[in-house]
Amino acid sequence: MKCNSLDEVRENIDRIDNEIIKLIAERGSYVSQASSFKKSEKGVKAPNRVKAVISKVRLKAEEYGANPDMVENLYREMITYFINMELDEFNSKT
Repeated sequence: MKCNSLDEVRENIDRIDNEIIKLIAERGSYVSQASSFKKSEKGVKAPNRVKAVISKVRLKAEEYGANPDMVENLYREMITYFINMELDEFNSKT
């Protein structure tokens, strides 16, 4: 979409940011639920799952024209946060 002004660019960025934040919140809700299905801290950390997610998002980044390194870094940060959140929830149940 070609914008005709800086205001229009910013409006679109704000709209996209809003959607991204909603999707992160939704993802967090599912991560929170996941801890109830896991039987150990190793299951929570799930290094093979992290590796698979990173591989998938790098491919998607390339497909959509985003920088794969930036997307990987963002996902690694988000995954680290969510793993810590899930560990807290998992440990509070044991």
